[in-house]
Amino acid sequence: MTALGFLYPGHSAEDDYPRIEQLLGSDIRVDLVHTDLGEDVHRADALRVLGSPERLAAGVQELRHTGAEAVVWASASGSFGYGWEGAHEQVRGLAVAAGMPASSTSFGFVHAGRELGVRRVAIGATYPDDIAGLFADFLRAGGLDVVAVHASGIGTAAEVGAWGEAELFALARAADHADAEAVLLPDTALHTVSHVTALEKELGKPVLTGNQVTVWEALRLADRRVNAPTLGALFTREPIVQV
Repeated sequence: MTALGFLYPGHSAEDDYPRIEQLLGSDIRVDLVHTDLGEDVHRADALRVLGSPERLAAGVQELRHTGAEAVVWASASGSFGYGWEGAHEQVRGLAVAAGMPASSTSFGFVHAGRELGVRRVAIGATYPDDIAGLFADFLRAGGLDVVAVHASGIGTAAEVGAWGEAELFALARAADHADAEAVLLPDTALHTVSHVTALEKELGKPVLTGNQVTVWEALRLADRRVNAPTLGALFTREPIVQV
């Protein structure tokens, strides 16, 4: 059994995680601990409070009791909002506090892009323009070429969590660009897991989403490779037969 730990801010799309655990179809356990969301607003200063060491440390002790082998801070905006260097400091501090390998959703996107061998990406962000721009800057610092950014201008995670299939597909279509090799939907407050393969079929290219990438990043840290095609192209890099 491989146990994966996640620190998830507030309550929006956390039900994606038990769904992922089910779709992995192997001896993977997903343990989720909620951190304090604080002020629910997509604003730069609030995002830095959201991902502060104090907020993350509050959930670490509970997570250590689960036997997790790796921990991922399951927030894109609460990690890329610190910038490339600041996000590195954030996960270093998390690793020390947790006593295990650590990462964040934002680094998951960079590593997933490398895994798929894509360089040119388009962003479909629920955030306002300035916050979407911070994510684009983060990806560029990680070596990806951002060819298009679509920002929906949604102000809170609660609003995003209430989105359904129609809003999700509209976001993905609006984000897509002819030059993009993959489309990235970063918000972990957005329910996406049940729709990844349909989105990829619709767009004809890989789609990377916040919660999908977050779990993949934890598997990478734990040195586990799982073939789960219902979770999209990112989870088809390994043979179907697992040892």
